Amino acid sequence: MGRVAGTEVRVHVTFFLLLAAAGLMFYSQQGWSAAVDGVLLIVAVFACVLLHEFGHVLTAKRFGIRTPDVTLLPIGGMARLERMPEKPAQELVVALAGPAVNVVIAGMLAVVVLPLAPIEPAERFLMYGSFLQRLMIINLALVVFNLIPAFPMDGGRVLRSLLAMVMDYGRATTIAAGIGQFLAVAGGLLGLVWWNPILILIAVFVFMAARGEAEFVQTRLALEGIPLEQAMMTDFRSLRKNNSLSQAADLLLAGPQHDFPVVDEAGELEGMLTRSRLIEALAKEGRGALVGEAMLREVPTVPSRYPLREAFRILKSSPLESLPVVEEGRIRVIGLLTAENIGELILLRNATRGGAPPVATVLPPGPPRLQNSDLGY
Repeated sequence: MGRVAGTEVRVHVTFFLLLAAAGLMFYSQQGWSAAVDGVLLIVAVFACVLLHEFGHVLTAKRFGIRTPDVTLLPIGGMARLERMPEKPAQELVVALAGPAVNVVIAGMLAVVVLPLAPIEPAERFLMYGSFLQRLMIINLALVVFNLIPAFPMDGGRVLRSLLAMVMDYGRATTIAAGIGQFLAVAGGLLGLVWWNPILILIAVFVFMAARGEAEFVQTRLALEGIPLEQAMMTDFRSLRKNNSLSQAADLLLAGPQHDFPVVDEAGELEGMLTRSRLIEALAKEGRGALVGEAMLREVPTVPSRYPLREAFRILKSSPLESLPVVEEGRIRVIGLLTAENIGELILLRNATRGGAPPVATVLPPGPPRLQNSDLGY
């Protein structure tokens, strides 16, 4: 939809399906005026959710943390921060910045609507209140909901940051994630008892997010002090821009490699051809098209002496399954870093120490991890 303060604003296509479904529901119950009012209210709520996310974004920016994009989904907003602050006080401030925005919005609306109407219970405002009254109550509900102490809501990060002030970061994350999973199970059971599919869906999402957060942090801590060279894959295949997509497809089928560096004659990186880009280009352009037309040109890289822990963070926040490792001072590719290789390295190190490998530290390759997200309702 555009870019604000260096952050792309995206709206998932399913959000428009939500608007269409809500409009049809309101129309069938109360006619056109209710349909228009209901759809406008949903749009206004998600505008507040977007402002909530930019509360996180702008606060994180003050601590030197970039946010590539914010995405609006039917279940809320997701801000993809490059990383969360490791200082507990900073994480606390970033986590509270989002709900603080909703408090400010609700306060501004209260100044307008409360003098014009008697104070009513919240449920009566939601049922019979004016547009602004309902929007005020929903913003207060967003504050309460997002402060539930469960990842990925802000309350989970608030809890983790408070615990990290009195104990180590890994243990604080484990405790906070455990509480979040307990609350998710409780919410899922309530959803089954009341037969509320939305509550069940949210409970599953929260449970998986809490587990993912614990695994991610444990993996980062396990990588402390390990050289990047030990984890990178050195036996890899590369492509040239003038290679055909047919040749790239043959390489994809010939081995486990999914992303291919595209290099010049000196071996210096010019782009990356990912499996998804290859398949998309094959479908549109055919097997005779050139790699240079389908490759990603702007890709993150890490130098060979970069800390593995930080390289892992960059990998998980990038759209690539393989992160190119380059020579110091050059962009000549000497290896690829994948989540699978990192998991295998941890398994091997645990095996040589005589201990059983902790399952939580082995992360399969997958899509970029969302560093911060909030459910809208």
